[in-house]
Amino acid sequence: MTTSSPTLTAALSPQHRARLMSLAHDVAFEAGTRLFDEGRHADRFWIIKTGTVALDLHVPGRRAAVIECLGHGDLLGWSWHFPPHLWHLGAEAASPVRAHEFDAVTVRTLCDEDPLFGRAVAVWVGQVVAQRLHAARVRLLDLYAPYGSGSGEGL
Repeated sequence: MTTSSPTLTAALSPQHRARLMSLAHDVAFEAGTRLFDEGRHADRFWIIKTGTVALDLHVPGRRAAVIECLGHGDLLGWSWHFPPHLWHLGAEAASPVRAHEFDAVTVRTLCDEDPLFGRAVAVWVGQVVAQRLHAARVRLLDLYAPYGSGSGEGL
């Protein structure tokens, strides 16, 4: 169920990457740790170094549906970038995870101060959002539609 989203290396120039990474601090999460829940305030994001994180979507009357698994190099969290800064999905560490963590307010401020950096980050985050939307659609069709998505992407 892991899909490939645009990596930081592919999305940002070396200068913009260095600028963003200067704001990172390393964190670790045990398997089973809930990183965030839908509807809560999105005040940070991560780039996964090791481990796997499951993204899930609340489905009324059912267990949350895992729609995608993220791993090395993936951006975890995009809701921090768009008002009202509330998580659109939930996330849980499926295995022990090590990641670079970023404070959303600090990164948004830097984006406002440097329009070229801000545009590069916005394009990267937008590409990730588009990919996640597609993954959610395919997964929900596979789970709940009578004939699945027809995508051939067995999850």
